[in-house]
Amino acid sequence: MEKALAKHYEWRGKIEIGLRSPLDNKDDLSLAYTPGVALPCMEIHKDPSKSFELTRRWNTIAVITDGTAVLGLGDIGPLAAMPVMEGKAALFKKFGDVDAIPLCVGSKDPDEIVNAIALFEGSFGGINLEDISAPRCFEIERKLKERLNIPVFHDDQHGTAIVALAAVNNVLRLTGKQPEKIKVVVNGAGAAGTAITNLLTKAGFADIIVCDRSGTIYRGKEGLTPAHTVLAEATNPHIIKGDLAEAMKGADIFIGVSGPNCVTADMVRSMAEKSAVFAMANPTPEIMPDLAKEAGAYIVGTGRSDFPNQINNVLAFPGIFRGVLDARAPEITDEMNIAAAKAIADYITDEALSPECIIPSALDKKVTDAVATAVKKV
Repeated sequence: MEKALAKHYEWRGKIEIGLRSPLDNKDDLSLAYTPGVALPCMEIHKDPSKSFELTRRWNTIAVITDGTAVLGLGDIGPLAAMPVMEGKAALFKKFGDVDAIPLCVGSKDPDEIVNAIALFEGSFGGINLEDISAPRCFEIERKLKERLNIPVFHDDQHGTAIVALAAVNNVLRLTGKQPEKIKVVVNGAGAAGTAITNLLTKAGFADIIVCDRSGTIYRGKEGLTPAHTVLAEATNPHIIKGDLAEAMKGADIFIGVSGPNCVTADMVRSMAEKSAVFAMANPTPEIMPDLAKEAGAYIVGTGRSDFPNQINNVLAFPGIFRGVLDARAPEITDEMNIAAAKAIADYITDEALSPECIIPSALDKKVTDAVATAVKKV
C-alpha cells in the first residue's frame, strides 16, 4: 500500500479546524473575540451547562489512545497511533457530522490516563477510547464512567459488539432460529470478544462459549485472569472443555475476533445446519470466506471490505455519538447499544436480506441517522 503512504505525505493530516464565525472586519472580531466573548464566558461561569449551548462542546468528542493496541500493529506508541486516530476523527465527521479531536496520551498507567482525561472533561461532549490494550482498557473505561458526566465509549469493545449483534440478529431473521436456543462460539477473549459476549448475553443469548489460546473458558478452569473468571461465570453453561474444534461442534454461529487461519474446514463442517461464520480478524480472517462456504457455512462475514457482509464499526460509532450528543445523554447504556444493533439490522429490508446481505454497507451514511434515532429513543 505504497499509495497510502504517499497520500499521507501529501495530506499532512486528514482533519483540520474550520471556522463557524466570520472574522472579516472589526465588528466580527469584537463579537467572536474581545470584548464580546466576555459575555458568554460569564454565562458559563454562572451556569456550566451553558457550555453546551455557547461553545462547540455540544458536538465535539475526544478520540483517545495510548497506542498500546493499534489495529493489527500492537503496541507502537502514542505518536505512531496518530494516523489511526486522525482517520477515526475523519470517519466521525464524514458519517456523523461529529467533530472529533485525536489525543494520544503518553502513558501506559491506567490511573494517569484516567486522570488526564478527567481533567479536560469540560472541553468535550463525549469520550471515544481507541486502541487501548486489554485488560487495561476495561479498568480505564470503568473508572472514567465513574468520574465523568459525559458519555464514555470504547469502540474496540462496544462498537464491535453492536455491529456483531446486528449481524447475529439478521442471522436469526434469515434462519428462523431463536436466541435462547442456539449455540454461539466467540473466539478471542480480549476487549472485543468480552464485549460481544456481554452484549449477546444481555440480548438474550443463553448458550455462548468463549475460547482463547488455551481453549474453552469455563467455571473452575485453572489460571483464569480476573476478567476471564467473570466471563466463565456468565458463559459455557454446559461446561464444554477442550479446544476451539470441540467448542464449534454443533454451533450455530461462530464469531472470531482472534487471529488468522485458526478455523479449519472440518470445524465449519461440524457446525449446525444453516450455520453462520463471522471471521473478523484483520487483515487475514480466521478462515477465508470461500473455504468456509465450501465447508457448508450458510452465511459468512468478515472484517474486510472486499468480501460480502463486512462487520465494520463505522456502522455504529458515528450514530451512537450523534444520538447521545443530540440527547445530551450523560452515558451510553447497554440498552442504547442493543437499540443501535437493532437499528443496523432492521436497516436491511426483508426483500434485501440474504446470506450475502445481512449487514448494511459501511459507506451508507443513512445508517447513522437510523442508529442516532434509535439511541435517542432509549
